[in-house]
Amino acid sequence: MRISYEWLGSMVDLPDDPKVLYRELIRTGTEVETIENVGEHLDHVVIGQVVSKQPHPDSDHMWLCKVSVGDQSTDAEGNPAPLQIVCGAQNFNEGDKIVVAMIGAVLPGDFKIKKSKLRGVESCGMNCSESELGLGGDHSGIMILPPDAPVGMPFSQYHGTSDVVLDCEITPNRPDCLSYVGMATEVGAVLDEDTHIELPAIASEEGPRSADLVDVRIDAPELCSRYVARVVRGVKIGPSPEWLARRVIAAGSRPINNVVDVTNYVMYLTGQPLHAFDLGKLSERDGKRHIVVRAAEEGEELTTLDGQERALTSDMAVISDDGGRAVALAGVMGGLNSEIDDTTVDVLLESACFDKSHISRTSRNLNLMSEASIRFERQVDAASCDEVVDIAAALFESCCGAIVCRGRVDEYPAPVEAAQITLRPERVRTVCGAPITDDEMAHLLERLGCAVVPKRDGVLQVVAPTSRPDLAREADLIEEVLRLWGMDRVEATLPGAKNHHGGLTVDQQRSQLIGETLRACGLSQTFTYSFAQDGDLERTQISETGRGVPVRIMNPLLADQSEMRRSILPGLLRSVAYNLDHGVENVALYEQGRVFFGHEKRTLPDEPHYVAGVLAGAWGEDGWNEKRAKLDFFDAKGVVERLLSALRITKVRFKAAKPEEYPWLQPGRAAEVYAEGELLGWVGNVHPSSLANFGINEDVVAFELSEAHLLRLAKRELPYVDVPTMPAITHDLAIVVDEDVSCETLEQRMTSAGGKLLEGARLFDVYRDPIRVGAGKKSMAFELTYRAADHTLTSEEVEKAHEKLVKKVCRSTGGEVRG
Repeated sequence: MRISYEWLGSMVDLPDDPKVLYRELIRTGTEVETIENVGEHLDHVVIGQVVSKQPHPDSDHMWLCKVSVGDQSTDAEGNPAPLQIVCGAQNFNEGDKIVVAMIGAVLPGDFKIKKSKLRGVESCGMNCSESELGLGGDHSGIMILPPDAPVGMPFSQYHGTSDVVLDCEITPNRPDCLSYVGMATEVGAVLDEDTHIELPAIASEEGPRSADLVDVRIDAPELCSRYVARVVRGVKIGPSPEWLARRVIAAGSRPINNVVDVTNYVMYLTGQPLHAFDLGKLSERDGKRHIVVRAAEEGEELTTLDGQERALTSDMAVISDDGGRAVALAGVMGGLNSEIDDTTVDVLLESACFDKSHISRTSRNLNLMSEASIRFERQVDAASCDEVVDIAAALFESCCGAIVCRGRVDEYPAPVEAAQITLRPERVRTVCGAPITDDEMAHLLERLGCAVVPKRDGVLQVVAPTSRPDLAREADLIEEVLRLWGMDRVEATLPGAKNHHGGLTVDQQRSQLIGETLRACGLSQTFTYSFAQDGDLERTQISETGRGVPVRIMNPLLADQSEMRRSILPGLLRSVAYNLDHGVENVALYEQGRVFFGHEKRTLPDEPHYVAGVLAGAWGEDGWNEKRAKLDFFDAKGVVERLLSALRITKVRFKAAKPEEYPWLQPGRAAEVYAEGELLGWVGNVHPSSLANFGINEDVVAFELSEAHLLRLAKRELPYVDVPTMPAITHDLAIVVDEDVSCETLEQRMTSAGGKLLEGARLFDVYRDPIRVGAGKKSMAFELTYRAADHTLTSEEVEKAHEKLVKKVCRSTGGEVRG
């Protein structure tokens, strides 16, 4: 919400320095993203006076002008010198005061003013229209100022366009602050200042009653709780008055014409979106137009004001012409078939309250967000619809020359009742831990628009304004009292508790150790959204087996965050893609977090913790004397091994992953991770087709492990093993086996056959040659280490053990010793 300091200052007294208000808003819970000095784009734009106006020597429609800008332009001796400007406008004369953009000015649209030649004649500036200055839609001619406008004065200073705008982040529970009236009330409460809000009022009502011209019926009360209509006649469409255009610009919109600008202005002023229908484009029956609010039919089509034809669904609300054709998508955007145009004379004004959840779904399903839908989906105040339509009618009367018909048509089946809440002052002081008096509580709540009546039993009876749907219970009032009284004024005290000793649990310590180890391995911690896009698993090609059913979000804020994640990997891949797209070539990230496995017949999902990581690029930048190797499967496997070692998890083995069970990983470059017979997770190269779905063209290695399994298998201590004191003897063994015999199989067979004397077996070479080794065969060379704990081995003992190992391994694997 863009808050103009000048506009807000007309409703409540503000501090001279906007930064004071900025700090107070932050203190009381309203985030301010930026403070913008509006009017800075009008630098080098000044008031000038036309000294002379001569026809251009080489054009039949352009003029060669001399324009005085006072001391803003001087000659070599420092005396004022008029600017020579070529101008194509026809609506000015010598002596007129105009707006001049001098060389160096940058106008809206990043239009830079430079010295140029037009038809061979030098031009040193530009005479400006309202449109070129961003002050309105009138571009028929340049701006003509009053005769008393001071020549040479900066235009922003003269016109009052110099302003400060605070861009506030309004939380979803505060729809009242999406209006200037609501913000004025909030700021008045924060600063303890009275508001002085003056709203436009209708001067006179003439002609027929609105009820004689329009009839309203609500066929879907679950979609629309109130609909107010009012007719204004004799509308004259044209540019908006200067003050109105300036306010619309300050709020962040572009002035269009007086009709559109009035509806936008009222929406920003009150927070209530309005819509204006061309009354003449609605069908007439029995001398009336009939407005029917109904649910859309499945597949019904409507062309909205942006020219897009949209297919509707049955949970969307439409405004229909006598129950037939739809003329507006309720709460989101009007229809092209009833829009205001240059031929419009009579206008039907709509002020309504639509169901917020349906509007939210409609705007997201159609990917059609508007200022109106943003307000409706946060809930507008149904109780004020009649007041708002009167404000709009008053502005149509004053800005559009319209005649306001008598009365309103108001369909309000179930009027909203203001919430009545009992507030116990002692409870406030207990919860807040602050000495807030009863009078202070009542004063603060009254500043917010609440009615407060003290009761004999010491409690306060509070009636919350209908514009504050977030005030529904005592806890809400306590929060408001403390927020305004000042949380910074609450004295810090230790909580009153006995025998509460600080410290982390064992699992918390081990969870921290996981992060520390991964960071020590060179990975950076990241946090991705727990929300996921529908189809994330399918996009990644991760199997849904063992991951439950998706947990859908009933009212997602974004279409691509419609369910809870069932794997951390998709979020990490998006982070990789983002970094690569922004020139970061080496990416090493990890995340510890929950995933959500839903169940068909259970309300709550399982929420296991996982740790996952991704590696792309290299461990560092290339040096002048060294080129870094690309990260591959063995780098990720090494990270996993280092993590398991830090947790002192034993009996770890990596088993080749079956491609049909891990389609998101490259065959032959993926492994399952086991410890003590339990599956911990997986590690491997992500499949290129999965990476392509995320726009990644580089190799990515990843892993994902169950944190619950890691914490359960982690140990505080390892069995003590004495430092060897006896010498070891090594033997090399090259054995030729079939291609499908794995290194793991050979190591298991050697460990089993080697007995107590075999201390270790290390693979150091793999050799393939169809002639020397044989087709479908491979030679795997191991270094075998023999050692006895209690004596020095003799050559006879080692030879005997080695021969026994060779025979058993060859017999069990079908291999043979390579000569």
